[in-house]
Amino acid sequence: MASKDRNSYDHVLKYVGIFGGVQGLSILVGLVRNKVVAYFLGPYGMGLVSLFNSTINFISQSTNLGISFSAVRHISELFDSGDEFRIQHFIKVVRAWSLLTALIGMLVCVAAGPLMNHTFSWGDHTLHFVLLAPAVGLMAVTGGETAILKGCRRLSALALIQVVNVFVALVMAAVAFSTFGQSGIVPVIVMMAFVMMLTTVWYSYKLFPLQLRGSHGVLGEGMGMIRLGVAFVLAGILGSGAEILIRAFLNKTGDLGAVGFYNAGLMIAVTYSGMVFSAMETDYFPRLSAVGDDRRQICDMVNRQIEVSLLIASPLLALLIVFMPIVIPLLFTNAFLPVIAMAQVAVLSMYFKAISLPIGYLQLAKANSMGYLLLEGLFDVTMVLLVIVGYHYWGLIGTGVALSISYFVDVLLVYAYAYVKYGYRLSLSVIQLIAIQLPLGIAVYISTWLDNAWVSWGIGIILAFVSMAVSVNIVHQKTGLWNAFKTRINSKLHGHG
Repeated sequence: MASKDRNSYDHVLKYVGIFGGVQGLSILVGLVRNKVVAYFLGPYGMGLVSLFNSTINFISQSTNLGISFSAVRHISELFDSGDEFRIQHFIKVVRAWSLLTALIGMLVCVAAGPLMNHTFSWGDHTLHFVLLAPAVGLMAVTGGETAILKGCRRLSALALIQVVNVFVALVMAAVAFSTFGQSGIVPVIVMMAFVMMLTTVWYSYKLFPLQLRGSHGVLGEGMGMIRLGVAFVLAGILGSGAEILIRAFLNKTGDLGAVGFYNAGLMIAVTYSGMVFSAMETDYFPRLSAVGDDRRQICDMVNRQIEVSLLIASPLLALLIVFMPIVIPLLFTNAFLPVIAMAQVAVLSMYFKAISLPIGYLQLAKANSMGYLLLEGLFDVTMVLLVIVGYHYWGLIGTGVALSISYFVDVLLVYAYAYVKYGYRLSLSVIQLIAIQLPLGIAVYISTWLDNAWVSWGIGIILAFVSMAVSVNIVHQKTGLWNAFKTRINSKLHGHG
């Protein structure tokens, strides 16, 4: 294999590993932070934190025009062109729009305070929303600067910023809640948003200092960025709407307990196991955006990303299915044991997501906002309908089956669209990898049906390690990482010798 290909595989593998690891660390520290919040604030305080966070996140996502995502595409293209003047100018455009959306977001938060107050069944929290408005503005500024760093491929800096923010948030929550109790909730949320902005701006401004001269009239530019960003926001709203419909149906047909179980299963199967895909937006999307119209290069890049995602995710997903009976009580309580079967089958959906997500980014990389919206809308409608049918006939486990089928249908739709629109084709190596890892994952899941627990665990663990062996062997063949590891070990041994 050519050196260029080796380096490409090494690069993708490296950053999938880095950002997957950072995401894993964030989840672990987040669990500790939740324990801290629960200890000092109790259920009432946790509910308050959750409602405040979800509300300001919704306002932020609805008013930021998707700049944190859409700006990456254009900056990435300019960065690869090496045109320093145009890069600097477009960064002014991004910063101007970020500031505008920050002001709009804060005004919406203040104006919507009385309306949002109705989401609470106790007390008057209108003043709290007014005080939370700066957090929405700070999040908009952070989003713009993050887009600049992503587009200019400052990936190590982004990983470091995430790690620093996670630990600062933990310390801040522990100190504030232990000292002020529930009175510290609003200040902590605002301060966390400020720290995130500060760490991101500090590095971004060091790389590209703030220039006010020549900023007049820049808001008239970047409309392509805004159109794509709005499509991204609308897709997010569609996704949120789909989740609300599902939860409303479960609450009406079942009860609040069914909603809680569904949320827990979704969190384990989709959110936590999906941490492997966290490098997509940070590393893969900027590189894909800069490729241009070279179809062969596009196919190679998408296929390589699918391959690496499957290589890393497959063994982890197989192990997650096997150890779900341990993971659920560990993360929640024994009251959530009914979630196990649902979560195990839902994990299979992540095999399909590893295929569909890299292909789906083609629409965004090509600024095809209508195509992206169409595919996201079809996925959301499919998921809602299948979850309703699944729960109606098979209860909670039916929702897990529905999630996996939804993602499988999404693969078919996304691939068919990319096949026709961009001439995209799955490579032979990707097809071979799918043909090995997907049946192994399904076999691991089927092994959980066995009545004999020891036989079930034994077969599941063996199959998971077969999956791992396949991945390790392919990684060894296609990258220079193994040789680099051996060289480092040998140099250390000689150094001690």
